[in-house]
Amino acid sequence: MHVEVFIIYLRFDLRTLDVNGPEDEEGIRRATELIHSMIETEVKAGIPSERIILGGFSQGGALALHSALKCGRPLAGVIALSCWLPLHRQFPGNQFRIFPKNMAALGNKDIPYLLCHGDCDPVVPYKWGLMTASLLKQFLPKFEFKAYRGLMHSSSDAVSLYENKLSLLYFRVYFCYP
Repeated sequence: MHVEVFIIYLRFDLRTLDVNGPEDEEGIRRATELIHSMIETEVKAGIPSERIILGGFSQGGALALHSALKCGRPLAGVIALSCWLPLHRQFPGNQFRIFPKNMAALGNKDIPYLLCHGDCDPVVPYKWGLMTASLLKQFLPKFEFKAYRGLMHSSSDAVSLYENKLSLLYFRVYFCYP
């Protein structure tokens, strides 16, 4: 099996650390479009979109979630670490209001999603991970949330390389390529 991993650095402005605060919609849209264009490049190179997994940490994880849900092509899955769903008010089932019309516009509702978050994260508060998990569970049937006790906004001995390899293998084999 041939696997390619691309590491890219995309960002958008964080205007506040308040879940109800304003978000950089334009920056998130631009970053999402760039991810979608990278997917298109891979498809043109002969890689089926159904074999592409999006993943990221912090803002990268936030963009992986957002990009998959806004993508018009089917993907293999999403792995998001220590993050939240940006522009969460635009998705169905959120705590502010429900957008049934947006449900039909969502892409990749039936692919596996894995969201991991440390319960001592001082940068992206654990409660953001829990709120994101609560929201996504409402409309993603293959969504899984994993909490890491004592983990801050980084990797540590609590999340060993061995455990990460096993989790990724399990995710790829059992969720993405049944």
